[in-house]
Amino acid sequence: MVRSGVVLAVAVVVLASGCSSADRTAPPPTSTSTALAEQKLPDPAATVLDPGKAAALQAVLAKVVASPTTDAGARGVTAAVVTDQWSWSGAAGTDAAGTKLTPQTSLGVASITKTFVAAEVLLLAQAKKIDLDAPLSQYVKHKLTANNATVRQHLGMRAGVPNYLPTDYDAMNVVIKAAPGKHRTAEEALSYDTAAPTQADSPYNYSNPSYLLLGLLIEKITGQPLATVLRRDLATPAGLDRAAFQDGEQPKPPIAEDANPICGKAVDGYIPCRAMASLSAASAGLAADAPTVARWGYQLYGGRVVPAEVVNQLTGGDGEYGLGTMLFSQTFGLGTAYGHRGSLPDYSSLLVTIPEHKVSVAVILADGNKQSGTVVTELVAALQPLLGK
Repeated sequence: MVRSGVVLAVAVVVLASGCSSADRTAPPPTSTSTALAEQKLPDPAATVLDPGKAAALQAVLAKVVASPTTDAGARGVTAAVVTDQWSWSGAAGTDAAGTKLTPQTSLGVASITKTFVAAEVLLLAQAKKIDLDAPLSQYVKHKLTANNATVRQHLGMRAGVPNYLPTDYDAMNVVIKAAPGKHRTAEEALSYDTAAPTQADSPYNYSNPSYLLLGLLIEKITGQPLATVLRRDLATPAGLDRAAFQDGEQPKPPIAEDANPICGKAVDGYIPCRAMASLSAASAGLAADAPTVARWGYQLYGGRVVPAEVVNQLTGGDGEYGLGTMLFSQTFGLGTAYGHRGSLPDYSSLLVTIPEHKVSVAVILADGNKQSGTVVTELVAALQPLLGK
């Protein structure tokens, strides 16, 4: 996949990590979990925020598209907020083809996919189908599991499995460009990771290959395709009709168009194209609209779709990464937050959920390499008065 540059945008699996340099060098989280409230959050509100009150939130989006070349600007943006009191969604600007975005536009959300994969693995462990502290090699035989790192270590990015090298992405890009509409397997994607694993229980190091291996684990244990399992166990219970686990599922229209030089100009119904989406399915294949992503955060970290024990494992630790979850601490100024970043050549996304205040925020920028965190910070500041904070 392509690396960073003006034409050579960072490819899906690198950018799908959604990690800053600080994320990649963060200390490993400890095994100590700070338990969330045992009581699950109330139902997400069906009431839509009054348009007059929503003006402050929409103004944040208008600011994003008013300065598209800045770090926190973009050609287009969609966003959503879910609380127990009200919900809101908005959009501004256009996609890469110049089509006006709506709150329901499907865009790529990349590594937010990892929150689903981690939750599913923990559900399988709770059902005694997986031992989190057993080597992943017990279930998935591969050169990248040969160091006998545990399932838990892969979930926490501490398995000693390196991310792809620049030359690995170059090789992947050639394959994608030759046949952008072709389905590719996780095994094919993993074959491009040429760096040898280091020892297990290594310091935190962001690894897309670890999540591709976990996707294979889910499929082996369940005997079903990854998309089928995630739909049945998580998306359907959470009410996520517009989530699409590519390439097992296709995004629902309206679908944002890309300007990805590797996928080319062909529109094949996948984001950004089927070859790229399938090569990163378990690490970054999710496509969705902003209301769906915000609802997912509320349902997941609010203990409404998985038991409190699973939520506590996802969010446990005192580093910057739990299990399939970025630990944002007080980053956004309202309370301890959980979620995940995602990035693709044409998209930058961020899910932030603050359970103690019963609020979940999602932002998707229709541009790559953008500071989605700045937009979320401004949205949180704007919504605080609406929460009575």
